[in-house]
Amino acid sequence: MTPLPRRRFLKNTVGGIPSALLVAGASLPAADKPILSTDVFRKKLLAGLGGPWPQTKNLNVRLRETIKRDGYTIESLYYQVDPNDRVPALLLIPDGVSASRPAPAVICLHQHQYRYGKNEPAGLDGAPMHHTGAALAQEGYVVLCPDMLCFGERRDEKLKGGNYERFEFLRYLVNGKCLAWKNILDIRHAVDLLVQRREVQSDHLGCYGHSMGSTNTYMVGPWEPRLKCFVCNCCLPTYKAIHREHMLHCFPNFVPGLLEYGETPNIAALIAPRPLHMNFGELDQGSPIDEVRHGVQTIAAAYAAANAPQSFSHFIEEDTGHVLSKEMWRRTAAWFASHLRA
Repeated sequence: MTPLPRRRFLKNTVGGIPSALLVAGASLPAADKPILSTDVFRKKLLAGLGGPWPQTKNLNVRLRETIKRDGYTIESLYYQVDPNDRVPALLLIPDGVSASRPAPAVICLHQHQYRYGKNEPAGLDGAPMHHTGAALAQEGYVVLCPDMLCFGERRDEKLKGGNYERFEFLRYLVNGKCLAWKNILDIRHAVDLLVQRREVQSDHLGCYGHSMGSTNTYMVGPWEPRLKCFVCNCCLPTYKAIHREHMLHCFPNFVPGLLEYGETPNIAALIAPRPLHMNFGELDQGSPIDEVRHGVQTIAAAYAAANAPQSFSHFIEEDTGHVLSKEMWRRTAAWFASHLRA
């Protein structure tokens, strides 16, 4: 399956949703409006997302099958996130890792490709450049690749592709929440699963994502303190850029009412002082580079204020689009090695 060009792909994904629905206050141009304090912004963000998440219950993990690969084993499993919803996931365990020899772990979040879902980072489908979970397993990390709602095995039989994602976004919206809230809930349960595994060093957990996976990574970061290290690849779209360019972007980017108080870089800044690295392609149309340059300054300032300037890093690759390049991957692997293996 050949991926669609990014602009047409995003148009197909969210076409038909009025822009005023996506971000309350979207007509306001003041995207760079300063927030009063970190605590105030955090409270406003939580309210926009949909409020607190339910406490962890029994995950009811069910193993489906085991797949042997070169250097690691894949466990195909389910875990329960609510009574009517279970998440299919792939757990990659490196050879030699066991309860007596546990390893650091990384949650690897997939991009916005409905068919592939978790299978792409796990190395079972999709573009080889995005077989990042498999690559991390070969480096000795335990890796968990879950399907996000509307992707992979969590697609709908009736509504296809973007139609189902549109349906779920609106279903959560009228119930006072948004799709980002749901994704954060599911990723927090993924952390629950990892800390219960005896093969995992539960105090050495990281999170990686490309594109939509990047958004989900910096969205969950402020709300999951058990994650100690983050890498976001090629996604930091600001509402200012989205509105100026008339972009129809992925639904997890949109938090109702947030623009009155801050921007997407302010969300990522809440991860401070925990280590965060971000990669960008200079020519990536999904994250216009001028806003990216401004956004990383906002994040860097938050890390400086937290007395942890060295814990934030970013890389903008010239003449590069929406990809995971060799240099981006080198920096990703080095960041995890530095902060999860130290």
